[in-house]
Amino acid sequence: MLLMLQDLMRHKVWANSSLLTAIREHETAARDPELRRILHHTILANRFWLLLSLGLPFAEEEESRMPESLEAIEAVYQETHTKELEWIPVITEADLERRLETPLIPDFGCSLAQAVMQICMHSQGHRIQCAARLRQLGGVPPRTDFIHWVKEEFRPGP
Repeated sequence: MLLMLQDLMRHKVWANSSLLTAIREHETAARDPELRRILHHTILANRFWLLLSLGLPFAEEEESRMPESLEAIEAVYQETHTKELEWIPVITEADLERRLETPLIPDFGCSLAQAVMQICMHSQGHRIQCAARLRQLGGVPPRTDFIHWVKEEFRPGP
């Protein structure tokens, strides 16, 4: 399971980056408030689970503030992706069983493996929304399928 979760996380980083590039390169999409809202929500949730997984504090009020530009949102994605790509290769099978709990979701806990899966699946769902919105605005969404990443971009390992 560990190797698949690591691959899913690396795919997510690649797919998010590809989508952000396509949005940035389409002038109308780059200024679209709906795309910025979805992108911000996606990275906000991603950061919540990542920081919880790393045992770091999540500054909900600060993190929840919508950045004023696509460039500012991209910077948050880049910072988050950097943290993920440093962290994901060093987790172990034993780490995946670690229980995560937070007062932000009372009476709930999940394993680290479940948190990583949530990060990847939640991001995938919102990438689909962003791709549809980009197409509505006249842009061309990039191919971000997992299997496309495996064929074209996959590099084993840490």
